[in-house]
Amino acid sequence: MWRPGVGDALPSSLPACPAGNCVVLKPSEISSSMEKVLAEVLPRYLDQSCFAVVLGGPQEMGQLLEHKFDYIFFTGSPRVGRIVMTAAAKHLTPVTLELGGKNPCYVDDNCDPQTVANRVAWFRYFNAGQTCVAPDYILCSPETQERLLPALQSAITRFYGNDPQSSPDLGRIINQKQFQRLRALLGCGRVAIGGQSDESQRYIAPTVLVDVQETEPVMQEEIFGPILPIVSVRSLDEAIDFINRREKPLALYAFSNSSQVVERMLAQTSSGAFCGNDGFMYLTLTSLPFGGVGASGMGRYHGKFSFDTFSHHRACLLRRPGMEKVNALRYPPNSQRYLRVLLVAMETCCCSCTLL
Repeated sequence: MWRPGVGDALPSSLPACPAGNCVVLKPSEISSSMEKVLAEVLPRYLDQSCFAVVLGGPQEMGQLLEHKFDYIFFTGSPRVGRIVMTAAAKHLTPVTLELGGKNPCYVDDNCDPQTVANRVAWFRYFNAGQTCVAPDYILCSPETQERLLPALQSAITRFYGNDPQSSPDLGRIINQKQFQRLRALLGCGRVAIGGQSDESQRYIAPTVLVDVQETEPVMQEEIFGPILPIVSVRSLDEAIDFINRREKPLALYAFSNSSQVVERMLAQTSSGAFCGNDGFMYLTLTSLPFGGVGASGMGRYHGKFSFDTFSHHRACLLRRPGMEKVNALRYPPNSQRYLRVLLVAMETCCCSCTLL
């Protein structure tokens, strides 16, 4: 069974079918338009004996989880991930969980602020921030924050114009419930850039928050929207400590002109993925696996990793039925002479071994 989340990419899990599986597909009810498209379009192009699309909400999801599947692939929140894993445990069903989380973005003092702002703003506000791998908050010194804020404002204006609400390149929040949740987060810290919202359009401007405290709601949940908090740290060591005190993120980003800074951040933290001096471009590389660690998930997929996820590497040894006199050496009673002969025979014996 595979259940894609709001921001999940369909091609990441399509190898379930070519890997030889029949698939029960449960799209997220939150993304109602995509749910409808999948239900209508897939039957036109795929053999319907190999898959089924199940629509509905939590009740239908719960009913599906009562059945015994060979494998469950789930994209969503850690809260629902625990429900899925608990249900899978009843049948000892293996799972891949992609659960997101709060992705840190460390910005070193030794950097070009405009370059950082361009890259961070594009990845943060892409799809109105509704991507599970978006930078969720920035860690930097107060001095770097002062240099970064005008650079972020410049990047936002260049990307979306003086009136981002009229920009065709800025998306909208997926539904009313998520809009209300995000608008409440605008009350955390202090708005330095943006902060405007329009309920009728489910529009929230590209926003940057400063003076944010670790205990505020915007730092306690995955934002999944166009809001970027900045948290002040005094040093790289403090940033690493801040990250390591929290749950392991799905992705971690570090920006610095010093390769030693980037390498230290990589070596002394844990995350599902890591990228130095860029955003989630690693998702375009099918040669790299994608997935979380700890609270951000388990398992890997992407490219051949997806095919392997939905495959069972079955050990298979094919022997000839004859040569029983040679095999007799391994049967009791044992002796040192037979043991030496057996070891030589095992080293020279030709077996047909194939990875199926």
